Amino acid sequence: MADATPQPSLPAVLPPAVNAQLSKLAQRGDILFAVGVVAILSVLILPLPKWLLDISLAFSLTLSVLILMIALFINRPLDFSAFPTVLLIATLIRLALNLASTRLILAEGHTGTAAAGHVIEAFSGFIMAGNLVIGLIVFAILTIVNFVVITKGSGRIAEVAARFTLDALPGKQMAIDADLSSGLINEDEARKRRRALEDESTFYGAMDGAAKFVRGDVIAGLLIIFINIIGGMIIGMAQKGVSFAQAADFYTRLSVGDGLVTQIPALLVSTAAGMVVTKAGLSGATEKALFNQLGGQPRALGLVCALMLSLALVPAIPAMPFLLMAMVTGGIAFSVARETLRREQEAVKRKEEERTVEKKPTAEEPIATALKIDHIRLELGYGLLSLINAPRDGQKLTDQIKALRRQIATEVGFVMPPVRIQDNMQLPANTYVIRVKEIESGRGDLRPNMLLVMDPRGEDISLPGEKTIEPTFGLPAMWIEEASREEALFRGYTVVDPATVITTHLTETIKDNMPEMLSYAETQKLIDEMDKQHHKLIADMVPSQISLGGVQRVLQNLLAERVSIRDLPTILEGISEACGHTRNVMLITEHVRARLARQISDQNTNASGFIPLVTLSPGWEQVFAESLVGTGDDKQLSVPPTKLHEFIGLLRTIFERQAMSGESAVLLTSPAVRPYVRTTMVTKIKMAETSIACKMEFTER
Repeated sequence: MADATPQPSLPAVLPPAVNAQLSKLAQRGDILFAVGVVAILSVLILPLPKWLLDISLAFSLTLSVLILMIALFINRPLDFSAFPTVLLIATLIRLALNLASTRLILAEGHTGTAAAGHVIEAFSGFIMAGNLVIGLIVFAILTIVNFVVITKGSGRIAEVAARFTLDALPGKQMAIDADLSSGLINEDEARKRRRALEDESTFYGAMDGAAKFVRGDVIAGLLIIFINIIGGMIIGMAQKGVSFAQAADFYTRLSVGDGLVTQIPALLVSTAAGMVVTKAGLSGATEKALFNQLGGQPRALGLVCALMLSLALVPAIPAMPFLLMAMVTGGIAFSVARETLRREQEAVKRKEEERTVEKKPTAEEPIATALKIDHIRLELGYGLLSLINAPRDGQKLTDQIKALRRQIATEVGFVMPPVRIQDNMQLPANTYVIRVKEIESGRGDLRPNMLLVMDPRGEDISLPGEKTIEPTFGLPAMWIEEASREEALFRGYTVVDPATVITTHLTETIKDNMPEMLSYAETQKLIDEMDKQHHKLIADMVPSQISLGGVQRVLQNLLAERVSIRDLPTILEGISEACGHTRNVMLITEHVRARLARQISDQNTNASGFIPLVTLSPGWEQVFAESLVGTGDDKQLSVPPTKLHEFIGLLRTIFERQAMSGESAVLLTSPAVRPYVRTTMVTKIKMAETSIACKMEFTER
């Protein structure tokens, strides 16, 4: 009957205090690693007993095999980014064991082949086969293969990879910045890609230097072998009294055995280094990539089979090896061809089933879907579809519109609805139409294979091409060929591609119609997404002081004047303050504008750091003030038509003169008449009708 007495576990064998200290030490990997490195360096000074040297040599061989296996199974080189450090540690271990074995060989080599432990004795007896010449030749071949072939090749590949990686680094970083600015990726993804680039350049740079470790290890192994043989024979004959024949036999066997024990792990690590640096162009594990590429061509395998059969038929060549290889390659070729044919037949069968299967009758679309409208829709003629499918250069039109949505969200303060793009066969081939809530708001004609050129000075364009009118601002322009781009840029012209023309027109159309896009639901969404610390303000204000619809109208008034509503907390605070003395939405908007004075002033500040102003004269101030009729919050403007026509004509002349001088001026009025003056301007003046597009903002004095 088996003994049922339980065996003592580790906590029962060790004292509790010692067990607790070991548990803490196991959790500190950094301390264990530091102790291991110090132990490796201490071997260079302290002697090792034979049994510990045997264990250490077995550990070195195990570590080398582990490194090779990891190099085979990783999917990409950066998955083994610690390889340079591991290579250094493995090299230190082999050099330390070389020194320890050298100490034993020189001190006790006269006692026989077991002087440096059983591992070295076994390698010297097994590989050398009892013949010193065979052992020396095998050792020399291993050294040549490792030093001349593998180490030199992998070092060269690492050097070239490091150089090419560093040369391509600026271009890759610019590509990441371009994707980020266009909205294709976010900040986190851009940060990950930059980190991957840094890791890649650091890895290949470290691999370039780490290859020198293996090269130096091989040279050190050769020198140690010669030192062991020559020094051991001198010590054996001069100090130990051993004969020349015995000294040559003992010390040569021990030295060659020691060299083989260390050179075999070195060869494994060098092979692993070559695997890692040559895997830059492969995806997936090494064996999958190689087998898929070497065994994926049945015709190539068939030709190899035919060649092996031809060699087997030559009388002077033994037939059996080549017949065996012909059978193997022919079998693989037949299996791969049959599998490829099966896949092709299945693909054809699936396509036929898709064609022959009866389509289910589509359910009748609900009538309610006909009531839905697109907030923004871009209709393209069939000649402009290439801007979406295959642009010649730059980004596609869809990518630019994605970036436009991000830009408007940053500038205005809320995310505009998505832009629906569709073709319209009823339009001319090169015409596009922009619709806001199904109503046409813009139209233009493009030349998809040409470039649009404009002169910022307003002069005639002296290039061959087709004259036209820029669709967004109505400026004179010209369509030119792609070959004339460099000349146009040299002359200082503004050159844009057709996709940018559409994006610019779409931007201005959206900004002009921004108030209509801020719906009740969008307003509720903006308020719900505010930070938690502002919820108390919202609860106190809505609906006790003002309804959500009132907040929507105030925000729409700000957007109508192209004032950003991104600083929503300040806007809500201004609404709450104004609601204490008025319920008029226009007056509330004026109070909010005063709270946003810094933002509006910064928006109209030019590059020189000041705001170009056009001041409304006291006479016109009095005209507008006296034309206000009504009492309280119900005042309205009633200006005689002749006076209004005179005012508009003077103002248009002044602003055109300012625009010709390169400035976008701001009309300055008193707070009492500002909203009425602006309403008059928006109603009576269409800046797109003038020959010069100038930006007009209205601020309070």
